[in-house]
Parts: sequence; C-alpha cells; structure tokens
Amino acid sequence: MQTHSPASAMLRVERLALHFDAGSVKALDGVDLVIAEGEFVAITGPSGCGKSSLLALLGTLDVPTSGEIHFRAQAYSAMRDLSLFRRQHIGFVFQSFHLIPTLSALDNVVVATIGCAGASSEHSERARALLSQLGLQGRLAHLPSTLSGGERQRVAIARALINDPDLILADEPTGSLDSASAQHVLDLLAGIRKERELTLVLVTHDPAVAARADRRVAMRDGRIATGALA
Repeated sequence: MQTHSPASAMLRVERLALHFDAGSVKALDGVDLVIAEGEFVAITGPSGCGKSSLLALLGTLDVPTSGEIHFRAQAYSAMRDLSLFRRQHIGFVFQSFHLIPTLSALDNVVVATIGCAGASSEHSERARALLSQLGLQGRLAHLPSTLSGGERQRVAIARALINDPDLILADEPTGSLDSASAQHVLDLLAGIRKERELTLVLVTHDPAVAARADRRVAMRDGRIATGALA
C-alpha cells in the first residue's frame, strides 16, 4: 500500500450527478466533496437523500450521469479497468452482509481474491488470519445461516480487508445489528482503520455512529448540505 501525506486528498468529487428517468429523478445533483487520506468520514441524511448512491459511485459500482471522481488525482473516467482498480484499492461492507449462503465463512472471504495475484493457498491462509483476528477462528467452516448477525458482519469485514485496500466503503454496516453487536462492529472498523491507516467512508442514519467519525457530511435532496471539505 502506498504512503501519502494524511492531509492529501484521496478522493475528490466534482459536480457529481446521477439522474434517472430522463433526468426527472435526481439521486445526486451536483455533489462536491473532498476526503483526505486516512480520514474517517460519516455520510448522514434522511432516506432517499443520495447517501448510498454516492457510496456506489465512489466504489465504482455505478457510473455518474455527469461530474467526476478522482482517486489520488487520477480520474475514474480515465481508468482502463475499474474492476481491477476496485479489487486493488477498495473494500466494501454492506448492511445486509452480501455473503454467499452456500459458502463457509472462510470461503466467503477467499472468494474476494478471485482474479488477484498469488497462490490460492496464500489467499486461504490470509483469510484464516483475518477471521482469527476478528474472533472467528472457531467459525471458519460455518455457513452464514449458522452465524449471528454480528459474526456475519465480521466475515464481511474480513472479506473487505483480504486484498489490503486503501479505502473501506461501509453502507449502514450496523443497521441490521442489535446495539451490542453494532458497537462491536463499529469498534472493529474504527480500530482497523487506525491500525492499517485506511480511509473509511461510512453511510449511516444513526447519530451515535456518525459521532465516531472525524467528520460528518450531511446530505439532503441529492446534495451536500454541510461538511463537504476536509
């Protein structure tokens, strides 16, 4: 992983728009945002304000109608292989976990390494180490249906970390969990972010979760209301 000044911009979003139905629906409408290297940013706002749409565009899971996103000064639109970029630099954590129900906890982590360099045995060993670090050493062979919500989210965090990303994007990662599990998952994400010097962008509707971030960015009606600049 490359080393950059903590004050430098990892992500710079300029005039970003995402429209549907010939422009009649504006999920995002001219978003400008700067996220620094190593920063923990919470994106907040009411349902339908564009939080998840913005996260999907930051993660290259969708393409904007207009505007641009730069990652360390390189424009997404100029990248030849966004899927390769995504595997190398971005880890995702979702509210609904997105685990494959027929795969074990271990295999759900290893599957994220498909197409990556290195031997399968190396990927498997790394996955085992990550799951053990997250307290799941005794649950490696378990299917998602036999895991608690908190355990499933820890598997998802291990999957997000397996390719040593620079950026973690988390969409309501505590939204499906009870309060104790939610606190544990949030502690893990915050601790891993500091330990690995990662940038963490987290979407949440929970003020208590947002309060843990370095900065809160509030959205409303597809635009940034407050907190756009680091």
